[in-house]
Amino acid sequence: MMSESSSFVKGVVLGGVFCMLVTLLGHIKVGHGTKAHHHEHHHIQAPNKEDVLNLSEAERMELSKSIRVYCIILVKPKALGHWAAVRETWSKHCDKAEFYSSEDVRVFDSVALNTNDMWAMMRKAYKITYERYKDEFNWFFLAYPTTFAIIENLKYFLLRKDPSQPFYIGHTVKSGDLEYVDGEGGIVLSIESLRRLSRVLEDPDKCPEQGGMIWKLAEDKQLAICLKYTGAFAENAEDSEGKDVFNTKAVSTLIKEAMATHPQQVVDGCCSDSAITFSGLAANHMHVMMYGVYRLRPYGHTYSDALVFLPPAGSDND
Repeated sequence: MMSESSSFVKGVVLGGVFCMLVTLLGHIKVGHGTKAHHHEHHHIQAPNKEDVLNLSEAERMELSKSIRVYCIILVKPKALGHWAAVRETWSKHCDKAEFYSSEDVRVFDSVALNTNDMWAMMRKAYKITYERYKDEFNWFFLAYPTTFAIIENLKYFLLRKDPSQPFYIGHTVKSGDLEYVDGEGGIVLSIESLRRLSRVLEDPDKCPEQGGMIWKLAEDKQLAICLKYTGAFAENAEDSEGKDVFNTKAVSTLIKEAMATHPQQVVDGCCSDSAITFSGLAANHMHVMMYGVYRLRPYGHTYSDALVFLPPAGSDND
């Protein structure tokens, strides 16, 4: 459930403080926080509270049911600890989540891709996803096993977005002339973007499996190149105040940076109240984040969110 007050970020901050105590992370580094940066690409924002409150109850219920998110988690056997943590925590909040592994692993159920190359894994995962689920879901969220996601916040962000339009969202980065979504923060494709991607994946000239270059590009950049040929472009996701909601760092790191750069406004300088992802987490930090985000609640306080995103049928999520 999406909280429209600062209670959410307080929970996240508490989780981050726990992470800091557990790991005793190194020295404070000066950073830029999650304030909006000046990019040439588009910035798309989450809806305002008022936008949702103006909807009728029937419209709210219809919206909450219409946003269906399929989660793709790319994993390798060496990351079994993270694999288990994601499986036990945030992935339960997806409408459906599947792990795509570089090889067959008996310990956990997964879709074996039989390749160790991350770009090849991503290609195959998207291709399989489209073939199997193109008529069942309208949004597709891809993450690495070190990423923690708050799926309810993602659904809230997507309320007024049209999945029939060709775009994909996350934390955008500019590299030369290429604008792409950083995979560390998670990548969200609309069904139309996935449809176009599935077509261009069959074109080795526009979207080669090996990249066709002397040097090897990261998989998120390869994805951007392929999608650019289809007319689907990267969009930076922000809250209504212009703060990034897809984070490529752990919440503990963001807190420490905020303590250095905004010591009098650590919460405001750290993270968005409607953050969707944090990255670079240790496996045990996933459980700490679950505690801070979903379980810790102050006694006597009630939450009057305008929308309720019900858990998937049969889910034992928090």
